[in-house]
Amino acid sequence: MKQLIQIRCKNNKKTLKVETGSTLSDIFGNLNFHMTFPPISAKVNNKVEGMHYRVYNSKDVEFLDVRTPSGSRAYTRTLFFVLCKAVHKLFPGCEVVIDIPVSNGYYCDLRLGRPVTTADADAIRAEMQNIINRAIPIRRHEVPTEEAIDMFEKYGYHDKALLLRTTGKLYTLYYDINGYVDYFYGTMLTNTSQLTLFGLEKYYDGLLLRIPSLDNPTQLGKLIRQDKMFEIFQEHHSWQRLLGMSTVGMFNEAVSQGHATEIINVAEALQEKKIANIAEDIAQRQRVKMVLIAGPSSSGKTTTCKRLSIQLVCNGIRPVPISLDDYFVDRELTPRDEKGDYDFESIRALNLELLNKQLMQLFKGEEVELPKYNFIKGKSEPSGVKMRMHPNDVLVVEGIHALNPELTAQIPDELKYRVYASALTTILLDDHNYIPTTDNRLLRRIIRDDKQRGCSAQTTIHRWASVRAGENKWIFPFQENADTMFNTAMIYELSAIKTQAEPLLERVPENCDEYAEAYRLRKFLSYFASIDHSVLPPTSLLREFLGGSSFTY
Repeated sequence: MKQLIQIRCKNNKKTLKVETGSTLSDIFGNLNFHMTFPPISAKVNNKVEGMHYRVYNSKDVEFLDVRTPSGSRAYTRTLFFVLCKAVHKLFPGCEVVIDIPVSNGYYCDLRLGRPVTTADADAIRAEMQNIINRAIPIRRHEVPTEEAIDMFEKYGYHDKALLLRTTGKLYTLYYDINGYVDYFYGTMLTNTSQLTLFGLEKYYDGLLLRIPSLDNPTQLGKLIRQDKMFEIFQEHHSWQRLLGMSTVGMFNEAVSQGHATEIINVAEALQEKKIANIAEDIAQRQRVKMVLIAGPSSSGKTTTCKRLSIQLVCNGIRPVPISLDDYFVDRELTPRDEKGDYDFESIRALNLELLNKQLMQLFKGEEVELPKYNFIKGKSEPSGVKMRMHPNDVLVVEGIHALNPELTAQIPDELKYRVYASALTTILLDDHNYIPTTDNRLLRRIIRDDKQRGCSAQTTIHRWASVRAGENKWIFPFQENADTMFNTAMIYELSAIKTQAEPLLERVPENCDEYAEAYRLRKFLSYFASIDHSVLPPTSLLREFLGGSSFTY
């Protein structure tokens, strides 16, 4: 007689006895309840697992569909897998690099040795659909890491072998589709037939893999051209080539060989050069009287503003800085979202009346006293800082809404220079595993909120979904309006913040919903070799989050 274990399902609030060793797919089938979209993964005691996962002890289980961030990531990873298998069949020996998220999809670099054509895209799309239509099981394997390394070396996946060699893990999971093997960070679907919707088309010199919308998985995400964003990513590709590394395995190897300080110095110099170029461009536009610096949460806008201000001085321009973060309304006056939570990302969370009044006063040459927002108390307070603009001064305004036309509707466009700052990941785990740009920012915010705003990692993670929704509504629609884009992410960044982020993530209790994300981020950080952040220069943008900056915040 087989041993039975107890499963408590959070979806339908029911308890079920199942045989030990049952997969999550088995358990869902036995629960006999309907989901609008089928489950893709599940939280098992608040850890996300794939539907392959076997349960050997009593557990709490919550099934997740494609509308959840975890479910969407698993769906997308599986699409990557099918794409790579299709390319492997059609173009043997061709390298595929799953590169960057752009235009509500993912840019894929196809290294054919010739330009990618529309016919190539059509052929790959057809083969992907063929793989899906054949309903091929996706098998999960767990083997000693040495065995996985040998296998990937045999198949020519040197980037994967190097990643695994430098992370020190005892066992490794990999997947196969009809004998085609690959390694992916995170959960996968159990069968290719579960991929019900995708798009693939030629995009610049490569391919754009399109995925279902998170809000409505029956439709693809809207194709939005993001030419300026793409240019920034391409610029960082050239920086990668200069540094001689594009994957975490290559980076970890360089750190182990004692090159961490060299990597930091070059990365910081490249970033400073970019800021200097922006300042020179502003100086050449003699009519500019206002520089607007926008970007999503924890993109490093404040430090970008301070460093750009220094470079403006070097070009004979006196900057007059203003932070939109100081114009928040008192917390009880903050608008609320559809869930009843404070919507700090809304432009209505700003005191627009006071802001516009003071902007007009400054442009008239009048003196104003800037406000200061106390984030711990949730109150606007007098700063004691008085400011006046002189004829040759330039106002420098930073905040998430800086590029929203509504914010500065009364100011003629020719007087403005718009900068969009974001932390766009500059390194891959391996050629088939990109690093979500949002993870950079979330980890930055967790550290900053703990240091400066008295918020735990649990609280920050809880609020993140609202932050992301606000960004989609209030920030991202205006990013292509920028005169220039600036990538604040550093190739060494995740290694430098690891030592401060991990203890904060470990404090998130297992019995809360936020534990799943905290656990995922801890697992993610385990791939990176640690760097002692004490060697960072005091002007480094990362000092805004890690502490030790020579700037005052």
